[in-house]
Amino acid sequence: MPETSAPATSTAPTTATATNGGAEVQALAAESAVEARTYLAAVTEVASGSSPDIAIPVLLLATSQLLLMGSRLGALQDIVLDERFEADPGPDVDLEPVRDSLANLFEGLDDYADVVDPVTRAELTTGSLSNDVTEICLALSHGLRHYDAHREVEALWWWQFSYLSTWGERAAASLRVLQSILGHLRLDADDELVADAEFDALHP
Repeated sequence: MPETSAPATSTAPTTATATNGGAEVQALAAESAVEARTYLAAVTEVASGSSPDIAIPVLLLATSQLLLMGSRLGALQDIVLDERFEADPGPDVDLEPVRDSLANLFEGLDDYADVVDPVTRAELTTGSLSNDVTEICLALSHGLRHYDAHREVEALWWWQFSYLSTWGERAAASLRVLQSILGHLRLDADDELVADAEFDALHP
């Protein structure tokens, strides 16, 4: 009886192209667009200053969710465009008012210690939370203009490229900063205030 072999399988991510991606590319682009819009909406709400008490938790949650989108794109092999050059989506959105609003909101907390590159250049430098968030928003908005013009593959290409080159790093850095700020706010309480709160809770 002749031997039979199991069909070859591979767990490696596949390359997405306009011709062979089909419905999978369309679905991934749609999901990524939703995540991008969700992050932009959260940042807009925070920058409005309407709820400063929850600004840090909201950004922490939004950034965590966004990094999941980026991780999915980063796990793919390079997305291939039909055309050699990126189509011009028009001028970038003016996000300077958002940057200024965030800088005012995070006054005293905006600047933080960072490293140039943890792998190749572990040199200390400084970062800015408001700059990070604005750079992320610019990259996401750029991709959304491609998506809204029905260039789904080009949107995915841009989101993947900019995730690997810029906004993924900025999102990861800002996530750590946001988590650190939240930890300090929650845990660095005055011992006397904590004792008074515990006493009040035990003796209503």
